[in-house]
Amino acid sequence: QVQLVESGGGLVHPGGSLRLSCAASGSRFSTYVMGWYRQAPGKQRDLVATITSSGSTGYADSVKGRFTISRDNAENTVYLRMNSLKPEDTAVYYCNVRNIQLPTDEYWGQGTQVTVLS
Repeated sequence: QVQLVESGGGLVHPGGSLRLSCAASGSRFSTYVMGWYRQAPGKQRDLVATITSSGSTGYADSVKGRFTISRDNAENTVYLRMNSLKPEDTAVYYCNVRNIQLPTDEYWGQGTQVTVLS
């Protein structure tokens, strides 16, 4: 069955960096859109970044220039490099994969906590 395993979250000082990883298994996701979302306490889950099978990327305005999304199709893995972290980046970060031809064919990771001290 499909499983998404996230790693790389943790505690960091302002201005620090982290790299999140999400390894997908149970299917082949090379043609899926992959992305990262985040949810802070009391807030909605918001899109952070996406990457298509061809490598096209998109970012939320709040992270553009600081975060970089990438993918390794051979390993079914998507990454999020986060630089210049701010306290407002504190949230649970979720990995998402979606079949572009069938959007209801969608999977989520369990989330990884990122905490930026203030």
